[in-house]
Amino acid sequence: MSEIKACLFDLDGVIVDTAKYHYIAWKELADGLGFLFTEQDNERLKGVSRTASLNILLEIGGLTIAEEEKAKLAEQKNNRYVQYIAKMDSSEILPGALDFLKECRTNGIKVALGSASKNAMTILNNTGLTPYFDAIIDGTHTSAAKPDPEVFLLGVKALDAAPEHCVVFEDAEAGIEAATRAGMFSVGIGSPETLSAANIVVPSLAHMSVSMLKESFA
Repeated sequence: MSEIKACLFDLDGVIVDTAKYHYIAWKELADGLGFLFTEQDNERLKGVSRTASLNILLEIGGLTIAEEEKAKLAEQKNNRYVQYIAKMDSSEILPGALDFLKECRTNGIKVALGSASKNAMTILNNTGLTPYFDAIIDGTHTSAAKPDPEVFLLGVKALDAAPEHCVVFEDAEAGIEAATRAGMFSVGIGSPETLSAANIVVPSLAHMSVSMLKESFA
Protein backbone atom coordinates (compact mmCIF):
# COMPACT_ATOMS: atom_id res chain seq x y z
CA MET A 1 0.00 0.00 0.00
CA SER A 2 1.30 3.43 -0.97
CA GLU A 3 1.79 5.91 1.84
CA ILE A 4 0.61 9.52 1.81
CA LYS A 5 3.61 11.78 2.38
CA ALA A 6 2.19 15.15 1.31
CA CYS A 7 -1.03 17.03 0.61
CA LEU A 8 -1.14 19.94 -1.82
CA PHE A 9 -3.99 22.42 -1.74
CA ASP A 10 -5.40 24.91 -4.17
CA LEU A 11 -6.35 28.12 -2.35
CA ASP A 12 -9.46 29.69 -3.86
CA GLY A 13 -12.55 27.58 -3.16
CA VAL A 14 -10.65 24.96 -1.17
CA ILE A 15 -9.06 26.78 1.78
CA VAL A 16 -10.73 30.20 1.56
CA ASP A 17 -13.64 31.62 -0.39
CA THR A 18 -11.98 34.26 -2.55
CA ALA A 19 -13.87 33.17 -5.68
CA LYS A 20 -16.60 35.68 -4.82
CA TYR A 21 -14.08 38.54 -4.88
CA HIS A 22 -12.68 37.39 -8.22
CA TYR A 23 -16.19 37.33 -9.62
CA ILE A 24 -17.07 40.80 -8.32
CA ALA A 25 -13.85 42.27 -9.73
CA TRP A 26 -14.28 40.59 -13.12
CA LYS A 27 -17.95 41.62 -13.27
CA GLU A 28 -17.01 45.24 -12.55
CA LEU A 29 -14.54 45.09 -15.43
CA ALA A 30 -17.14 43.59 -17.77
CA ASP A 31 -19.70 46.21 -16.72
CA GLY A 32 -17.16 48.92 -17.59
CA LEU A 33 -16.62 47.32 -20.99
CA GLY A 34 -20.36 47.24 -21.60
CA PHE A 35 -21.36 43.58 -21.39
CA LEU A 36 -22.91 41.14 -18.93
CA PHE A 37 -20.69 38.68 -17.05
CA THR A 38 -22.63 36.11 -15.04
CA GLU A 39 -21.74 33.72 -12.21
CA GLN A 40 -22.11 30.89 -14.72
CA ASP A 41 -19.55 32.60 -16.96
CA ASN A 42 -17.27 32.89 -13.94
CA GLU A 43 -17.16 29.09 -13.61
CA ARG A 44 -14.94 29.05 -16.72
CA LEU A 45 -12.35 31.14 -14.87
CA LYS A 46 -11.85 28.76 -11.93
CA GLY A 47 -8.23 27.62 -11.61
CA VAL A 48 -7.21 29.70 -14.63
CA SER A 49 -4.45 32.33 -14.70
CA ARG A 50 -5.26 36.05 -14.74
CA THR A 51 -4.23 36.49 -18.38
CA ALA A 52 -6.19 33.45 -19.55
CA SER A 53 -9.18 34.61 -17.48
CA LEU A 54 -9.12 38.01 -19.17
CA ASN A 55 -9.04 36.35 -22.60
CA ILE A 56 -12.09 34.26 -21.68
CA LEU A 57 -13.87 37.37 -20.38
CA LEU A 58 -13.18 39.28 -23.62
CA GLU A 59 -14.34 36.28 -25.65
CA ILE A 60 -17.63 36.29 -23.70
CA GLY A 61 -17.98 40.01 -24.45
CA GLY A 62 -17.07 39.52 -28.11
CA LEU A 63 -14.24 42.03 -27.81
CA THR A 64 -10.83 42.12 -29.48
CA ILE A 65 -8.33 44.28 -27.63
CA ALA A 66 -4.64 45.07 -28.15
CA GLU A 67 -2.14 43.33 -25.85
CA GLU A 68 -1.08 46.61 -24.25
CA GLU A 69 -4.69 47.40 -23.35
CA LYS A 70 -5.17 43.85 -22.05
CA ALA A 71 -2.31 44.37 -19.60
CA LYS A 72 -4.00 47.52 -18.29
CA LEU A 73 -7.34 45.74 -17.88
CA ALA A 74 -5.73 42.80 -16.06
CA GLU A 75 -4.02 45.22 -13.69
CA GLN A 76 -7.28 47.12 -13.16
CA LYS A 77 -9.07 43.90 -12.23
CA ASN A 78 -6.27 42.80 -9.92
CA ASN A 79 -6.20 46.16 -8.13
CA ARG A 80 -9.91 45.84 -7.35
CA TYR A 81 -9.46 42.24 -6.20
CA VAL A 82 -6.55 43.21 -3.93
CA GLN A 83 -8.72 45.91 -2.34
CA TYR A 84 -11.29 43.23 -1.46
CA ILE A 85 -8.86 40.61 -0.10
CA ALA A 86 -7.01 43.22 1.96
CA LYS A 87 -10.04 43.16 4.29
CA MET A 88 -10.07 39.37 4.71
CA ASP A 89 -9.56 37.71 8.08
CA SER A 90 -9.72 34.24 9.64
CA SER A 91 -13.53 34.25 9.49
CA GLU A 92 -13.25 33.61 5.74
CA ILE A 93 -11.43 30.28 6.09
CA LEU A 94 -13.77 27.66 4.65
CA PRO A 95 -15.41 25.14 7.05
CA GLY A 96 -13.11 22.27 7.98
CA ALA A 97 -10.05 23.66 6.19
CA LEU A 98 -8.00 24.68 9.22
CA ASP A 99 -8.88 21.52 11.15
CA PHE A 100 -7.81 19.34 8.24
CA LEU A 101 -4.52 21.23 7.76
CA LYS A 102 -3.79 20.71 11.45
CA GLU A 103 -4.73 17.03 11.24
CA CYS A 104 -2.38 16.48 8.30
CA ARG A 105 0.53 17.98 10.20
CA THR A 106 -0.32 16.01 13.36
CA ASN A 107 -0.15 12.83 11.26
CA GLY A 108 3.24 13.70 9.81
CA ILE A 109 1.87 14.61 6.38
CA LYS A 110 3.62 17.59 4.79
CA VAL A 111 1.42 20.40 3.47
CA ALA A 112 1.93 22.68 0.48
CA LEU A 113 -0.07 25.33 -1.32
CA GLY A 114 -0.37 24.99 -5.10
CA SER A 115 -2.21 28.04 -6.36
CA ALA A 116 -2.27 30.15 -9.53
CA SER A 117 -2.92 33.23 -7.39
CA LYS A 118 -0.22 35.90 -7.28
CA ASN A 119 -1.93 37.26 -4.16
CA ALA A 120 -1.72 34.04 -2.15
CA MET A 121 0.65 35.43 0.49
CA THR A 122 -1.68 38.37 1.19
CA ILE A 123 -4.58 35.97 1.71
CA LEU A 124 -2.59 33.51 3.85
CA ASN A 125 -1.16 36.27 6.03
CA ASN A 126 -4.53 38.02 6.48
CA THR A 127 -6.26 34.78 7.47
CA GLY A 128 -3.39 33.58 9.69
CA LEU A 129 -2.86 30.42 7.63
CA THR A 130 0.78 30.90 6.59
CA PRO A 131 2.31 28.84 9.45
CA TYR A 132 0.33 25.74 8.46
CA PHE A 133 2.13 25.29 5.13
CA ASP A 134 5.54 23.66 4.71
CA ALA A 135 5.84 25.08 1.19
CA ILE A 136 3.96 27.77 -0.72
CA ILE A 137 3.96 27.66 -4.51
CA ASP A 138 1.84 30.41 -6.05
CA GLY A 139 1.56 32.36 -9.29
CA THR A 140 4.81 34.20 -8.59
CA HIS A 141 6.73 30.90 -8.82
CA THR A 142 5.18 29.41 -11.97
CA SER A 143 5.36 30.10 -15.68
CA ALA A 144 2.60 27.71 -16.79
CA ALA A 145 -1.02 27.77 -15.61
CA LYS A 146 -3.16 24.76 -14.72
CA PRO A 147 -3.97 22.30 -16.30
CA ASP A 148 -0.19 22.29 -16.71
CA PRO A 149 1.12 20.31 -13.68
CA GLU A 150 4.02 22.71 -12.99
CA VAL A 151 2.64 24.18 -9.75
CA PHE A 152 2.16 20.74 -8.18
CA LEU A 153 5.48 19.36 -9.41
CA LEU A 154 7.23 22.37 -7.87
CA GLY A 155 5.29 21.70 -4.67
CA VAL A 156 6.38 18.09 -4.32
CA LYS A 157 9.96 19.08 -5.12
CA ALA A 158 9.86 21.68 -2.33
CA LEU A 159 8.49 19.02 0.04
CA ASP A 160 11.00 16.40 -1.15
CA ALA A 161 8.20 13.94 -1.91
CA ALA A 162 7.38 11.72 -4.89
CA PRO A 163 4.17 12.37 -6.89
CA GLU A 164 2.79 8.89 -6.20
CA HIS A 165 2.82 9.69 -2.46
CA CYS A 166 0.97 12.99 -2.86
CA VAL A 167 -2.66 14.09 -2.78
CA VAL A 168 -4.02 17.24 -4.45
CA PHE A 169 -7.15 19.06 -3.26
CA GLU A 170 -8.83 21.10 -6.00
CA ASP A 171 -12.17 22.71 -6.80
CA ALA A 172 -11.55 23.27 -10.53
CA GLU A 173 -11.47 20.92 -13.49
CA ALA A 174 -8.17 22.44 -14.66
CA GLY A 175 -6.64 21.72 -11.25
CA ILE A 176 -7.82 18.11 -11.25
CA GLU A 177 -6.32 17.65 -14.71
CA ALA A 178 -3.05 19.19 -13.50
CA ALA A 179 -2.95 16.75 -10.57
CA THR A 180 -3.59 13.80 -12.88
CA ARG A 181 -0.87 14.94 -15.27
CA ALA A 182 1.49 15.25 -12.29
CA GLY A 183 0.79 11.63 -11.37
CA MET A 184 -0.95 12.49 -8.11
CA PHE A 185 -4.13 11.30 -6.38
CA SER A 186 -6.81 13.99 -6.59
CA VAL A 187 -9.63 15.03 -4.28
CA GLY A 188 -12.27 17.26 -5.84
CA ILE A 189 -13.86 19.84 -3.56
CA GLY A 190 -17.36 20.57 -4.81
CA SER A 191 -19.72 18.84 -7.23
CA PRO A 192 -19.16 15.26 -8.51
CA GLU A 193 -20.74 16.31 -11.81
CA THR A 194 -18.18 19.07 -12.38
CA LEU A 195 -15.20 17.20 -10.93
CA SER A 196 -15.87 13.71 -12.28
CA ALA A 197 -12.20 13.26 -13.24
CA ALA A 198 -11.10 13.40 -9.58
CA ASN A 199 -10.29 10.19 -7.71
CA ILE A 200 -12.83 11.13 -5.04
CA VAL A 201 -15.09 14.15 -4.52
CA VAL A 202 -16.31 15.72 -1.26
CA PRO A 203 -18.43 18.87 -0.74
CA SER A 204 -15.76 20.56 1.41
CA LEU A 205 -12.80 19.85 3.67
CA ALA A 206 -15.33 19.61 6.52
CA HIS A 207 -16.18 16.22 4.98
CA MET A 208 -12.57 15.02 4.93
CA SER A 209 -10.30 13.38 7.51
CA VAL A 210 -6.86 11.79 7.32
CA SER A 211 -8.31 8.33 8.06
CA MET A 212 -10.88 8.73 5.26
CA LEU A 213 -8.17 9.93 2.91
CA LYS A 214 -5.91 6.99 3.70
CA GLU A 215 -8.79 4.59 3.11
CA SER A 216 -9.51 6.13 -0.31
CA PHE A 217 -5.82 6.34 -1.21
CA ALA A 218 -5.30 2.65 -0.51
